[in-house]
Amino acid sequence: MFSGSIPALVTPFRNGEFDEKAYRALIDWQIEQGSAALVPCGTTGEAATMPKEEHFRVVRVCVEQAAGRVKVLAGAGSNDTRVAIENIKAAQEAGADAALMVPPYYNRPSQEGIFRHFEAVTQACDLPVILYNVPGRTVTDIAVETMGRIAEACPTVAGVKDASGVVQRVSAQRAACGANFCQLSGNDDMALAFMAMGGVGCVSVTANVAPKLCAEFQAACAAGEYAKALEYQDRLFPLHGALFADASPGPVKYALGRVRPGFPTELRLPMTPASDAARAIVDAALEHAGLI
Repeated sequence: MFSGSIPALVTPFRNGEFDEKAYRALIDWQIEQGSAALVPCGTTGEAATMPKEEHFRVVRVCVEQAAGRVKVLAGAGSNDTRVAIENIKAAQEAGADAALMVPPYYNRPSQEGIFRHFEAVTQACDLPVILYNVPGRTVTDIAVETMGRIAEACPTVAGVKDASGVVQRVSAQRAACGANFCQLSGNDDMALAFMAMGGVGCVSVTANVAPKLCAEFQAACAAGEYAKALEYQDRLFPLHGALFADASPGPVKYALGRVRPGFPTELRLPMTPASDAARAIVDAALEHAGLI
């Protein structure tokens, strides 16, 4: 269902409100530049600052603007199983092709609790699910064995966005979940190794800013042209790090303002603009990548 370069889209705000016009223009640009699918309302999209009505309005706008040209993977997770069920149903009603869902965060459930959470969600709605394993944010790690159990028991779970930072898990998860289980890197800087080990794409922060380069990098990996992919890696690697030189998505919104003048770079508290030091790092990385 998903492969290639998949931007975790920022959400543009202007005067505190969702800027629909800027978002639609961003989506068109992403598709024109070769992005293979879109993720609205993920971490980079500041979903944690959105009330439910606004969250799924943004998803609907993304689906409308994509207009079937690429698939839409909507952020829909929650640490409350009942709310997660409401969210996945709302994502389906909004027209998303699949839901991206973290395990329950903050609560710190056991592996049994994680399994039962996804079992309940998938029994309540038949929309395909991509797991989002990001223990650095959720403090909840979906163990390889648990992921295999979920993949076997929950047929609508189609894959994982893996942001564990442990690249050898790609092979372990292939063994546990099967070679057809869709594994997407959640870390731009590790995507080259991730792809070589059996990944099929990347849910990318950097693709917000450099969609064409990220799409070409993914195409090289998919073709097994790893020498070419390494050239893209060397060109993009400083940018991968620079976009986290301050709390995300401050740096990526600043970078978008540099490559797309006029793009609204406003953030919602508690997120704040990138510092002067971070902006200098971003500028250097954009220059290195040939984007400015």
